[in-house]
Amino acid sequence: MSRTPARLRAVLAYALLLAFTLVFIAPVLFMIVGSLKPDELVLAEAGSLRAFLPESVSPDNYRAVFERVPFGAYLLSSMIVNGLIVGLGLLVNAFAGYALARLRWWGRGAMLGLVLAVLVIPFEAIAIPLFYQLSWLGWRDDWLVQAIPFVANPLAIFLFYSFFLGLPRELEEAARVDGAGVLRTFFLIVLPNAKAAFASVAIVLFLFHWGMYLWPLLMTTSEAVRPLPLGIANFHTLPPLQWGDIMAFGVLMVLPVLILFVVFQRWFVRGVASTGVKG
Repeated sequence: MSRTPARLRAVLAYALLLAFTLVFIAPVLFMIVGSLKPDELVLAEAGSLRAFLPESVSPDNYRAVFERVPFGAYLLSSMIVNGLIVGLGLLVNAFAGYALARLRWWGRGAMLGLVLAVLVIPFEAIAIPLFYQLSWLGWRDDWLVQAIPFVANPLAIFLFYSFFLGLPRELEEAARVDGAGVLRTFFLIVLPNAKAAFASVAIVLFLFHWGMYLWPLLMTTSEAVRPLPLGIANFHTLPPLQWGDIMAFGVLMVLPVLILFVVFQRWFVRGVASTGVKG
């Protein structure tokens, strides 16, 4: 008799989770199905279940994406910019997190407090001052100006800091006894034990900046360096307005993020589980 309430609670919990899953996944399914429909049916069937059950599918919208806009150039720009942010960001933020977690230097506590304070400042609050500063320096309309301001990330620093706090100090102490310096200890001892943290930070940085719209809009003018978010916005200026093409563009834009998460999912889960604040 005592098992019945427990099973009922479990069924209700799973039903609630399923309902939330459907709510969150419905827009993605609508986008995928809409990308395979004729344009005139994308919004016409939006108010019924037929929006998720197409009678026929066609790749015409995907062909139109490559014909109407330079999708390859947008994708290349996004990959280069995000590659720079993730690649340089992992190194810079890992160094900063390690210095805060392990090294002892004057002002370390104040610097950690500053990192935590910057976490609550939205980028939109500093976008215009940063835009004027870089414009005054004459630095605009290239890949680097879209990436360099985001290499140092306070959230990434804090995640690395939290992870490094949990590493056994004995590993580093043994390396120092053998004569290894700080850099050698970091690269040969710390990094091999921080794969989960690196994977989780890489995914977080990639997700944050893959869909960024405001900064590229401010800093770019040529199609050759504009990323995917600006590319999809171009469909609203290309008559006629084809929602099927926009849906197909959205699917192609989401696909790299999905592939990255699937490939590194195991490391991401381990990294999130191991980067909590240590007491």
